[in-house]
Order: sequence, then C-alpha cells, then structure tokens
Amino acid sequence: MIRLLLILGMGFLYLPLVVLVGGSFNAARLAGAWGGFTWHWYAQVIADPRMRDAAFLSLQVAIVSACLSTLLGGIAGHALARNRAWFSSGFAGLLAAPLVLPDLLIGFAFVLLFVILGVPRGSGTIIAAHATIGMAYVAVVVQARLAAGGTQLEDAARDLGCTAWGAMMRITVPLAAPALVSGWLLAFTVSLDDLVVASFVSGPGATTLPMLMFSSLRLGATPALAAVGTLLLCALLVLLAGAVSLRKHLRL
Repeated sequence: MIRLLLILGMGFLYLPLVVLVGGSFNAARLAGAWGGFTWHWYAQVIADPRMRDAAFLSLQVAIVSACLSTLLGGIAGHALARNRAWFSSGFAGLLAAPLVLPDLLIGFAFVLLFVILGVPRGSGTIIAAHATIGMAYVAVVVQARLAAGGTQLEDAARDLGCTAWGAMMRITVPLAAPALVSGWLLAFTVSLDDLVVASFVSGPGATTLPMLMFSSLRLGATPALAAVGTLLLCALLVLLAGAVSLRKHLRL
C-alpha cells in the first residue's frame, strides 16, 4: 500500500513534466490535439529574438543574484551560527521572513521602496529583489551546516596559532562549502523561476523569461511554450548533474 501511494505521488509529480516534453514535439499549433511529431517549435523558439533576450536576461539576473545571495547569506548564516549572543532569534526571524511571506507582498513592498528612493526599475532592481530573497535561503542552509559542525576545528586551529582570518578560510569556508553550493543552487533556481516579484520590480526593456512566457500563455498553451519549458528543464538537469559531479569530485 505504501509503495502504491509512493508511485501515485511520484507519478502525479512528474507526469506534467512528461506531458510538457511530449507536447513540445507536437506539430499542431495548439497543445490540445496531437498533430504529429516535429522539431519546428525548437527552431522557432531559438530563432525568436524576444525569447533569446528574455532567456539571457533571466540567466544574467539569476547568476548575479545567486552570487550576491551566497555572499550575503553566507555572512549572515555564519553570524547566526557563531555569534548567538549578538544576534537574537528575532533577527533570525526577520532574515527568514522572505521564506514565508507571499511573493505578492514582497513584490509590492519592493515597488514602494524603489519608488520612495527614486530608483528606476529594470534589471538592477530585479537583481536586488532576487538577491534579498535568495539570501534568506542561503543563510538558513549555512547556519544549519555550521551549527551542526560545531566550533572544535576552528578552536583547534586558533590554539595552534592560526589567525582568525586563516581559520575562517582554511576551516570555516571548507566546512560550509556544501551549504554554500546548495544555497547558490537554491537562489539560482528561485530567481530563474520567479514571476510575481519580477513582474512588480521590472521596468521597460527588462522582461524575464517567466514574464514573457506568462504573457504568451494568455493567447493559449502552444507547443512553442512547451519547447521553452523543455529547454529550461534540460538546462536545470545539466546544472544539477554538474553540481552532483562537483560534489563527488570535491567530496563535499
């Protein structure tokens, strides 16, 4: 019974992805009926300048925001794990707030902030918003990793004459490396997938791929959109495989 429920749950989870990939090869103009096998939609998507520009912008925003999130979230996670006397649980709750707040509320709050500050909205505001959200994911993962590892190795390094900075780079950073890699991947995925917050904080000429796909979906579900989703799925699978391979190579 348990295995059957597991199979049904996994099928319900992954069946839409199978339908998505299959629909990308549909020769019909709409996804409702099968019109034969074709590669046409992939060629059309790759040749579409709007899709290319939106995909490049989404990739650029995701990479930059993930790097910023990893840097800031790593520092915050280290502070929460190693300086509990200075950072109370209230600060930790505020840091983790983006994890539980609705995207609609976060996007509207960022819009008000940028309007008050007079910041023109564009790719920079999207990066700032995504970096703030991703920082919460990284901080939680890094804090859990460092708290579980303890401070024995760092204390031993300091007792043996290592400086604070040396202990940080030789002990703490390698210890937190798996969490940093996981946090970067989480921040990258959240940024690449985001639609609501990006819709609020974007400006003219700053249309991400999810925004373009959502606007195109209003005209109906087409195999071209399924092809975009399939390409995005393949890219994420390659990234995941690379992360697993890197983890095994570095023995993280």
